[in-house]
Amino acid sequence: MLRKLVLGVLLVGACHTSARRHEVEPARRIVSLLPSFTELLFAIGAGDRVVGRTRWCDYPPAALSIPSVGDGLPPNIEAVMARQPDLVVLYNAGPNVRAAKQLERAGIQTVLIDLNRLEDLGPAARTLGRLTGREEQAESLAIALDSLAGRPPPPSTTSLAFIVWDNPPIIIGHGSYLDQLASQAGARNVFGDVAAPSAQVSLETIVARDPQWIAVLADSAMTPAFAKRREWRAVRAVRGGRFLLLPGSLFGRPGPRSAQAIRELREKLEHDEVGAQHAAPLHRGTNP
Repeated sequence: MLRKLVLGVLLVGACHTSARRHEVEPARRIVSLLPSFTELLFAIGAGDRVVGRTRWCDYPPAALSIPSVGDGLPPNIEAVMARQPDLVVLYNAGPNVRAAKQLERAGIQTVLIDLNRLEDLGPAARTLGRLTGREEQAESLAIALDSLAGRPPPPSTTSLAFIVWDNPPIIIGHGSYLDQLASQAGARNVFGDVAAPSAQVSLETIVARDPQWIAVLADSAMTPAFAKRREWRAVRAVRGGRFLLLPGSLFGRPGPRSAQAIRELREKLEHDEVGAQHAAPLHRGTNP
């Protein structure tokens, strides 16, 4: 499960859509190879066209009844072709570019889409709308998503650090979707000066940045195991049990539910800020 969450936040790249365009009828049998694409297809009313998904495509619930073709990156070409698709939607990354060429040679239309940040959502929705003949529905969704991406963030009232791996520590930087969520929710990412979407840092650097919260993508309510390790207790937020546990399905992917993710993160910060004032620390000790 942790591999799934880490993979989701490390899939980053340039922000443009690369598509192989054909003058053909709207797609009727689609294999979607990224959870974000699956959500968008359902949101524009093309969910009934999806005949294959990745094992990580878990929303909306109706997607779970669609046969899985595996992890999706890299795709299992044989499993994809077995679904007899007339369109395969892939994340624009090296292994998928090669897979798209294989599928095209077999006569299957493909589209490669970058979907890494809020501003990518509107263009992605429009591309999928064009390919499925759902332009009107897609445009309506895209307008709302464009508005979300263009909204000025509110003033920061708290600080956090996203930890996506603990040994060695890997954090989220400015070039990421999660950084955008934090900003729109009124939080300051203490690693917002890191241009890359993610980066390896030392534990000492996390201690020095002193975030008020440690945010972790987690599909359970359990405090991450690294919180019990002595070296991590040097981080004041860890020592105080100040964790934001964010379900990966909602927070770990750009999609039609991004506004919900921002709203829930804001509410969680406000609620947990009050609760933390009365919460007992993980152990007694002097703060750095």
